[in-house]
Amino acid sequence: MGWRGILGFEYGIVLAPLGPDISGPELVAAVANAGGLGLLRAPDWESPDYLRDLIRKTKTLTDKPFGIGVVLAFPHKENIKAILDEKVAVLQVYWGECTEELVLEAHQAGVKIVPQVGSVEEAKRAIDAGVDAIIVQGREAGGHVIGQDALISLVPRVVDLVGGQDIPVIAAGGIVDARGYVAALALGARGVCLGTRFVATEESYAHPTYKRKLVELEKTEYTDIFGRARWPNAPQRALETPFYVHWRTLPSHENETHQPVIGHSTIHDMEKEIRRFAGPVPNATATGDIESMAMYAGQGVGLIKEILPAGEVVKRLVTGAQRLIHQNFSAEIC
Repeated sequence: MGWRGILGFEYGIVLAPLGPDISGPELVAAVANAGGLGLLRAPDWESPDYLRDLIRKTKTLTDKPFGIGVVLAFPHKENIKAILDEKVAVLQVYWGECTEELVLEAHQAGVKIVPQVGSVEEAKRAIDAGVDAIIVQGREAGGHVIGQDALISLVPRVVDLVGGQDIPVIAAGGIVDARGYVAALALGARGVCLGTRFVATEESYAHPTYKRKLVELEKTEYTDIFGRARWPNAPQRALETPFYVHWRTLPSHENETHQPVIGHSTIHDMEKEIRRFAGPVPNATATGDIESMAMYAGQGVGLIKEILPAGEVVKRLVTGAQRLIHQNFSAEIC
């Protein structure tokens, strides 16, 4: 096992399951081939046959293990059955209860299960359910954010809660480079989960305009203006694009339901209208007013200066972290 490996993977680098379909087979395979854990994103509706095809396509691009993320707030039972039938390495779940029954079902299929949590209380329930690892998401994270605590305070508390149990804690939120990786390790995490940094890669299925904005813009804001009708009470961290700045004070009774259609997109093989204030970020198929669509990003976005191959991102994280530890933290303490 290589440096800082987790769950049998060479490195402790995890590609977040970027929605709606930004972490597709090409990106997941690139991360897996580089020694990290790549996570596909399941559709937010039941589509088991499509999901099987997605998994099988990924298997043609890598002989390494990978995983898939499921949002439990949406219909998912048939999707999870397909995932377990296909025996992916890891089932990642979010925004819902990771029950003992679900953990047992995954383990009986030979699949490891990793929930993402945003609080100590959630972490305690996950530990009690017998999960294989825990992704701890801080409020700095991009996209939909389930908790309110900052990563620097939340990770050590979960690490202490895990104690001597073999349940790796994986830090998520605002991490984009080796410095963030080392900081997470110092907090007690054994790995890091990155979203925004991997959106801004060559293999990402994000629209080119979205990728460009991640390089150009540096500010984000915690908000709830996107997707209020489809996914209520699910706040997000988004880029401060000109569109967002103009609409950031959207009245609480407004949502996307009666807004004009600003574009179209094919998401997980389904044609979708994109209305103003809709939740999905623009993928590579999106057309229309791209700059008025949601663009999620974590607080570390200002550190992203270029679009890179995903494998290069993994390499720089690992070698950079090794170098930092060797140069700055390995001196003998007298």
